[in-house]
Amino acid sequence: MSTLTATSGKAAGMTKDERFVILASSLGTVFEWYDFYLYGSLASIIGAQFFSDYPPATRDIFALLAFAAGFLVRPFGAIVFGRIGDIVGRKYTFLVTILIMGLSTFIVGLLPNAKTIGIAAPIILIALRLLQGLALGGEYGGAATYVAEHAPMGKRGYYTSFIQTTATLGLFLSLLVILFTRTALGETEFAAWGWRIPFLVSVLLLGISVWIRLRLNESPVFQKMKDEGKSSKAPLTEAFANWSNAKLVILALIGGVMGQGVVWYTGQFYALFFLQSILKVDGYTANLLIAWSLLFGTGFFIVFGALSDKIGRKPIILAGCLIAALTFFPIFRMITTNANPALEKAIESAKVEVVADPKGCGDLFNPVGTRVFSAPCDTARAFLSQSSVKYSTSYGAAGSGVKVVVNGKEVSYTDAKTSNPAVLAAVQAAGYPKAGDAGIVKMSHPFDIFRPQVAAIIGLLFILVIFVTMVYGPIAAMLVELFPTRIRYTSMSLPYHIGNGWFGGLLPATAFAIVASTGDIYAGLWYPIIFASITAVVGFFFLPETKDVDITK
Repeated sequence: MSTLTATSGKAAGMTKDERFVILASSLGTVFEWYDFYLYGSLASIIGAQFFSDYPPATRDIFALLAFAAGFLVRPFGAIVFGRIGDIVGRKYTFLVTILIMGLSTFIVGLLPNAKTIGIAAPIILIALRLLQGLALGGEYGGAATYVAEHAPMGKRGYYTSFIQTTATLGLFLSLLVILFTRTALGETEFAAWGWRIPFLVSVLLLGISVWIRLRLNESPVFQKMKDEGKSSKAPLTEAFANWSNAKLVILALIGGVMGQGVVWYTGQFYALFFLQSILKVDGYTANLLIAWSLLFGTGFFIVFGALSDKIGRKPIILAGCLIAALTFFPIFRMITTNANPALEKAIESAKVEVVADPKGCGDLFNPVGTRVFSAPCDTARAFLSQSSVKYSTSYGAAGSGVKVVVNGKEVSYTDAKTSNPAVLAAVQAAGYPKAGDAGIVKMSHPFDIFRPQVAAIIGLLFILVIFVTMVYGPIAAMLVELFPTRIRYTSMSLPYHIGNGWFGGLLPATAFAIVASTGDIYAGLWYPIIFASITAVVGFFFLPETKDVDITK
């Protein structure tokens, strides 16, 4: 395949070579996201396999912390592989990243569990998760930069929007493989050994990705710069020690990617968590609801990417952040109305109070799940939060014990961290449903989407996905256009992975910690609302428009 020269400035139609570049870059990135999301989708099973020496609650915490580790190291991967990409080249760097990601995932499928090799199992698992996070930190910047540097002037938003579909498609693919394997084997066999199949299948995807990427040539923009001897010898210093560029990195983060990250993770991940953990929708149904919304909404990444070529990147990204911030509360309330109407009614009609000495009530904020609560006031509130019960805290006299009051009636409370039958019976008598109740939405098969209750939820989730496509569709083009060629890979990768890996990746755990500490099932939404609002304001006043920038310099 010949080196492409599509960046001449002529907005001609997409050539065969350009289509291949987009296919190769996007397909490989889909497989990388597939690998990354498998762990998150199977965290509870992985916890039981690799942290089996610990109690169930503790093993789940460790499993989630191992998942979070992959997000936390992504910015470091961006720095390491961004530097390599700006010195050696785009093609070879993201060829290395996909090999690291694919092999790490495949090894998870082969890794013996804790019962077989003891403490070595979780240690190796966490090491593999760190490698996955590092690889993903280098993959996205390489793929987005590579495609943008092949795109004709006036079509960069459209071309790079195909890369933007990859995270959603990777999540969608992982959900499909898991659902198919679970259905084929049954829950017992899947939990015992079948969970390994989705990980092992990744080696086939890796082979296809590597074969395709080996056929690529270097980016013409980067190759021209390298041939002229203008490539950077110290991209990290130029990117972050030079204030004129470092200022753009900070603006890209706060005025663009931070808001994009929280809107994206709210629409795809927190929505799934909200359905399962708070509304008590079964996992099969919740995954299908999200899968359908993704199927209907994914094409809008390309719609908004192409639209950004005409009206600019800023208006679409910032409008997505602002509209999402203004509508998250009503949308999630409507999801509750349709998914678990009894819960909504109970929240409105039942009054639940925890009455205790204020000195015995601590802070329940626990985003990483490592704190252990022992005070009766704290265990009572934590138990109510886990049961999706809205409660308030009232303070009794100094030295008084803990009382749980349901609709004005005091309920016998036992200081138990995981179970309190009397309190549970009282809140259920007041109208709070339990998992599996008839009123909670349930899909019997994948095409059970025409019932009004199911269709309404998919429609609301679809709106959340539209917000995701608005903020995410044009973001790659904007980041590429903000920075010069010689340090582009390094400069764009770091704000992207801080915004998405930290602000976005930590959203579900932090939002649920807010729910637990306030007793309000919607309070966690303040996390994305605040950060999306900050991005809308900072981006409006300070972030430059980039759509007409010449990226060949």
